[in-house]
Amino acid sequence: MASIRQQFEIPGKMKTWSLALIGVGLVALLAGLFTKGFSADEHEQAHFWGTLMYNTIFWTMVCNASMFFISVTTLAMGGWQQSFRRIPEAISTLVPIFGAITFAVLIYVVVSDKHHIYHWLDKEAVAKDAILSGKAGFLNPTFFIVWTTLTIGLWSVLGWRMRQISKEADEAPMDQVTGAKFILRNTVRAALFTVWFALTVGSTVPWLWMMSIDAHWYSTMYSWYTFASTFVSGMSLIALWVIYLKNKGYLEYTNQEHLQDLGKFMFAFSIFWTYLWFSQYMLIWYANIPEETVYFKHRVQGPYKGIFFLNLIINFICPLLILMKRAAKRNYTLMTFMAVLIVFGHWLDFYQMVMGSLSKEHVTLGWLDFGILSLFVGLMIFFVGKSLASKPLIAKYHPFLKESIIHHV
Repeated sequence: MASIRQQFEIPGKMKTWSLALIGVGLVALLAGLFTKGFSADEHEQAHFWGTLMYNTIFWTMVCNASMFFISVTTLAMGGWQQSFRRIPEAISTLVPIFGAITFAVLIYVVVSDKHHIYHWLDKEAVAKDAILSGKAGFLNPTFFIVWTTLTIGLWSVLGWRMRQISKEADEAPMDQVTGAKFILRNTVRAALFTVWFALTVGSTVPWLWMMSIDAHWYSTMYSWYTFASTFVSGMSLIALWVIYLKNKGYLEYTNQEHLQDLGKFMFAFSIFWTYLWFSQYMLIWYANIPEETVYFKHRVQGPYKGIFFLNLIINFICPLLILMKRAAKRNYTLMTFMAVLIVFGHWLDFYQMVMGSLSKEHVTLGWLDFGILSLFVGLMIFFVGKSLASKPLIAKYHPFLKESIIHHV
């Protein structure tokens, strides 16, 4: 271990870029707040708050997917990821930060009674609408606030606990008994996180935060669709950091075998996302439910048609054609290109999922969207870099480290 570079040092250029992106994002945020957020026009307000909503939700869930990746591989007794595990751990440290921003935005929208975003906030409309009245037990401010608080709070606490246990693998060698206890505690904490992840990301949270914007429409596949989108983006983000650190001379125990496995996840969940993308529409058509086409009509035939089908090209056709080959998943350049493309493609998908419902007549994609995007990218680079520099890149006493070193596919 003496020859291994265990401590990450933040390059000056990386810090400069992150601060520059944050600066651009803050300027866009303030400009949007004063020109749209404080506007008397409800459409302008919806544009500003909707843009914040889909960005905060997307980046929070993408970072949370990193801890889900750690948890499920822990439950599977998989040791192959140990050589780069500190990367998803570092990404997951953003969940409390991005989660707090998401919480503030969502609670403000609900408390300030912005029913032009969430129609179910309009009590008079709910009283006159049988569909909204039937969903009132679920779609109401109290339930929304309580469940949002529990969701983000437990994501943060359970993820923090997983990272605290991980630190023990830096302290001292473990004998068989100590190692077994360490793995057991990891497994229990991973199980708790996975169960809570399933109850939130796998079901209620996407319904509450995004699907309820179209309160008259519903899809039983919506949460799976959202999960697939954020998980494949999370795996792409992990791959980007792995490649970056490898290019800087770190992660000597991580090789093309590990990168190929990350590429497999990116490829597989791109296909899974496409299955859900098609099935969500196909089931409505096959069952002959014309009233459910309200969600798709302006996306497939209206102003969002270009973005809707661009999603298919970026998030399915490109991964299918490029990542299918073994060599492509071992190529740093191709993997970097595809990881950036996939993250951007699913960010664009979240844009149309939210703004396609708030602004049905015209596409609003512009300076505000890309400005807020730069803010979150800058924050992600800054805080992930800071987290990586705070502890060794390799948990050298982890019982499964050897399995990762000799990993071969």
